[in-house]
Amino acid sequence: MRDFFSAATGKTVRALARLRGGGSAMPGLVVERLDPGFMARVLERLPLGVIAVSGTNGKTTTTKMIVEMLEAQGLRVFTNKTGSNFSRGVVAAIVGESSLGGKLDADVAVLELDEAHAMFFIERVKPRFTLLLNVLRDQLDRFGEIDTTARYLQRIADATTDVLVVNREDRLIAEIGERTRARSEAGPGPEVREFGLAPALLSTFPGDDDFHASPATATGAGAQPDAAGGAAAVDVRTEADVTLLALGKNEATFRIDGEVHETPLQLEGLYNTYNAAAALVTVRAVLERAVAVGAAKTAATGAVLESLAVVRPAFGRGEKLELDGQPLELVLVKNPAGFRLGLASFDAEGVAVMIAINDQYADGRDMSWLWDVDFGSLAAGGVDTVSGTRAWDMVLRLEHDDVPVGVVEEDLGDALGAFRERTLGQPRRIYCTYTAMLGLRKRLSEVTDVEEI
Repeated sequence: MRDFFSAATGKTVRALARLRGGGSAMPGLVVERLDPGFMARVLERLPLGVIAVSGTNGKTTTTKMIVEMLEAQGLRVFTNKTGSNFSRGVVAAIVGESSLGGKLDADVAVLELDEAHAMFFIERVKPRFTLLLNVLRDQLDRFGEIDTTARYLQRIADATTDVLVVNREDRLIAEIGERTRARSEAGPGPEVREFGLAPALLSTFPGDDDFHASPATATGAGAQPDAAGGAAAVDVRTEADVTLLALGKNEATFRIDGEVHETPLQLEGLYNTYNAAAALVTVRAVLERAVAVGAAKTAATGAVLESLAVVRPAFGRGEKLELDGQPLELVLVKNPAGFRLGLASFDAEGVAVMIAINDQYADGRDMSWLWDVDFGSLAAGGVDTVSGTRAWDMVLRLEHDDVPVGVVEEDLGDALGAFRERTLGQPRRIYCTYTAMLGLRKRLSEVTDVEEI
């Protein structure tokens, strides 16, 4: 009866909120207040439990990869599709997809969890599987130093029961893996698995420790420098479960179980390709357990890679729309490493560029991190439009890198309209913070096809 009452109440609130144009998390907020145990009771019924995905960068796209790859292997998957990664967002998603009795038609849940708000989640639900992606400086006004974020992620790892997947190339994440492995050897604890990079790619994906390091020192943990100071071709480290060996244009090469596999990708951006390695490790671990309980048949590596090859980017994460017969790419940026890799992932030549920077709570109030990004790649073509509540901060930063700016318009709607008029017949790209992305997608949905979220 409690589940029926909570689910029915949530569905009613959801219907009323939609009529009034309310937020997607409102039903979750109401149900959490009325029945704090609802989420745990529903999720604990799932045969394969919960997969938690957390870290600073890449949670939304990696979650999408894992969901679609598991579904391709025949599993029924529940996820928080809106990307609302607070517990109330998870509850709201449960309300939307559960029966009136509060039951989900799913084998497993794949949930993107905000690093800090995951503390509330793990007090109620213990993940069977956890994927930890990275620790980068992000929203300093909210999290403080990156060690604080690492402590949050350690607590998620401590709550995990079956498998912990860690980024071997991120020092703080790797240390969480080492501590967890030591704890598991001494007593009950999860198995630790790793995803990693070939030495030649280490400088392409800098961690926070070596973001300001010179090429001679930024070779990554465990890589052996060659005579020129770069990463050596031979990797002397222990083998990761999945290693990204090479990047191509919409393709990647992975080493899995000692074998090399090449696969095409629909995903855009360097980080999305590395996060594909993380998704591969996680999916393989889950499928092993799924086979054991009869929820899935044995999936060959080739079949898993085939399912990865057709995954498209999540909204705003290298998402490609069409506007006026030309491509328009939305690239989410929210910290130095993410913006740096966003700039490196896409060729600036022949593309009209707009940058939209907001400083609302979901973006982080402190925009000083913009000074840690090198915008020199935009100097030749310039930036057509700069917008958002922190537009002038962005303009000042671009000025210091000698990047010409065409127009500054703080209002996103006006800026987008003018950008569209001035750049007819050209491919376009917009780098934007989270709330700016949401505002722009809403405006774009009025003039072109935009996936609903």
